Amino acid sequence: MIDTEQKFIQPGTRPTGARNEREAAAHVRRMFTQIAPRYDLLNHLLSFSLDRLWRQHTAREFVHILRRGDARVLDVCCGTGDLAIALDRAREKSLRHGSETRRYILGCDFVPPMLVRAQEKAVKRKRRVEFAAADALSLPFPGGTFDLITTAFGFRNLANYEQALAEFARILKPKGGIGILEFSQPESGPMAAAFRFYFRRILPVLGGAISGSREAYSYLPASVTKFPLPDVFSAMIERAGFIKVRHRSWNFGSVILHTARRP
Repeated sequence: MIDTEQKFIQPGTRPTGARNEREAAAHVRRMFTQIAPRYDLLNHLLSFSLDRLWRQHTAREFVHILRRGDARVLDVCCGTGDLAIALDRAREKSLRHGSETRRYILGCDFVPPMLVRAQEKAVKRKRRVEFAAADALSLPFPGGTFDLITTAFGFRNLANYEQALAEFARILKPKGGIGILEFSQPESGPMAAAFRFYFRRILPVLGGAISGSREAYSYLPASVTKFPLPDVFSAMIERAGFIKVRHRSWNFGSVILHTARRP
């Protein structure tokens, strides 16, 4: 049974042993630096390649913004750049002519080895995407800069969820949109039990063996367990000042896309 009460007080990710937000962030950075070389392989393998589909769905959700070639788009906690690349691909398809000018998508992350791989991937695929080092809790952009802010499977790793949402609201233009793609726990039914078994028993062993870091892939199911349930997280987004807060689910409720708009 899921302890929903915990979700109201969870400020952000706190890996075991982290005493404060600074230590939590440093711990997460070390883990993702260690697994960066096999991060893409494991994402696709452990999700049976469905992670590609979820990112495509997320990009299509924002075609109404992406079809404006001059819209400024930021992908936070971008990792190795898969969502940023999916956004650029969706933008290219949405424009009337393939040669029509489109602004670069910007991805940011605080794990440098991830950004190196993201840039290599974008260049190889000839995508109009650029990457920069940045901490999601203190983004180095002026207020009202972006038309769209997205993040995929990285938000739950942040040390302070409310601060991150406040940063999103600060740098977003009026009427700008956000999309937060995250894992969640199916609350009931046979798939909930199957999901818990896979996440807690299979994923740590398989992910640890391939990546060389059992710690990182034991942390993953723990972080999902602690992340707010969809309705609770929606309420948190509303408290940050966003409107039209909605969420949709895939994969029997284990993957959630939260969307909202700044007034």
